[in-house]
Amino acid sequence: MTETRSLEPEEWEFWDTWMRAQRLLTRELERGLQRDCDISKAEFSLLVTLWQAGGREMRVGELSESLDWDKSRVSHQLTRMERRGFVKRTQYGADGRRAGVGLTAEGRRAARSAILVHGDNVRRHFLDPLTPDQASVIRTWSKQTVARLEPHHNEAAADDAP
Repeated sequence: MTETRSLEPEEWEFWDTWMRAQRLLTRELERGLQRDCDISKAEFSLLVTLWQAGGREMRVGELSESLDWDKSRVSHQLTRMERRGFVKRTQYGADGRRAGVGLTAEGRRAARSAILVHGDNVRRHFLDPLTPDQASVIRTWSKQTVARLEPHHNEAAADDAP
């Protein structure tokens, strides 16, 4: 068992600055979606996930897994987005349950617009201020962190082990 170690003051300062920068960047990107596209971050996430499905419908469970949201959150979000005309639910199975979802024409338009606007905001607030060396370090660190912490990645690595 490893010994528990506290952070040094400069490590706490670094951590606090990193967390503040992350919160401020996230807040600015979310404000941009709301201001420029009249959609929330949750709506954007769902629109993009369906957009990336290549126009095909997704099962609600598949959408939930892809977003890493619980099914009730997805269901509530879908209800709100259905009212706005962004998505349509479809029926599957003999019992007629509403288990599928796809983008409407309005949802495709909103997704296309939001992807462009959000991409521009990401570029302006995150990518453009970075030097190539800074971008390389952040990219490498991010990939390492995902590989270490993402549940699906760890499960897949364990499945591949001898």
